Amino acid sequence: MSAATTMAPPAAAQNPDSRIGLRAHCRHIGALARRNLLQIKADPESMFDAVAMPIIFTLMFVYVFGGAVAGKGNQEVYVNYLVPGLMAMTGIQIAMAVGSGVHEDFKKGVMDRFRTMPIARSSVLVAKIIVEVGRMLVATAIQLGMGFALGLSIGTSWLHLLGAVALSLVFGASLMWIFILVGLTMKTAQAVQGVAMLVLMPLQFASSIFAPTSTMPGWLKAFADYNPLANLADASRALINGGAVAHSVWMTLGWAVAITVVTAPLAVAKFRKKT
Repeated sequence: MSAATTMAPPAAAQNPDSRIGLRAHCRHIGALARRNLLQIKADPESMFDAVAMPIIFTLMFVYVFGGAVAGKGNQEVYVNYLVPGLMAMTGIQIAMAVGSGVHEDFKKGVMDRFRTMPIARSSVLVAKIIVEVGRMLVATAIQLGMGFALGLSIGTSWLHLLGAVALSLVFGASLMWIFILVGLTMKTAQAVQGVAMLVLMPLQFASSIFAPTSTMPGWLKAFADYNPLANLADASRALINGGAVAHSVWMTLGWAVAITVVTAPLAVAKFRKKT
């Protein structure tokens, strides 16, 4: 038997997740989520983006774009178009911050400490996502509150509104895996933010978040029609205002599943190997 064979660790040692049961995994996630919540409690400023940005974005876009899109003096009409779309934008803003947070945790040695503990590696990242989804829920609630203050009305039902919120949270959680992978891959926080902005800008503005896509050039409209943020904005708009729902909802869920299936295993594998 060669020395390389005798020195190779068993598969279970290389992959701690494979020897940790579901109950233990859930317990680890709960403990790590509590740790992340206590971290937010100790640093309330970390909630600034979730609390202030929805207010700033809603006011800014309603009064900057509202007159141009809906006509002067018709900002209330634009509120019903914009706010459901901004729910998609809020998700990507929160998700983008996750990548920077994971990167900073590695720089501080926090993640190295977690990797020396007998816990499932994936539980560290899942706990992070659970807490960030909670922050996203806070941001969405504030954004809807601002929308109602500016004249947002529900054309369907409160159940449909909750469905739009749930859809935004599911899709936002899937985006977090992308930005966690970016945070684990890039060497500096500036690089993480730079890559995040390169992803963010085209997806946000080449979509139906701020204005209908009917006035776009054909090639750009074709991109917007398959843009996951546009599908989420259209789905949320239909759920809140009324209209055809099925296509955009299924497209959004399909994107969420595809993103998670592709990027979650890559992020967990990168987390195990990162030095």
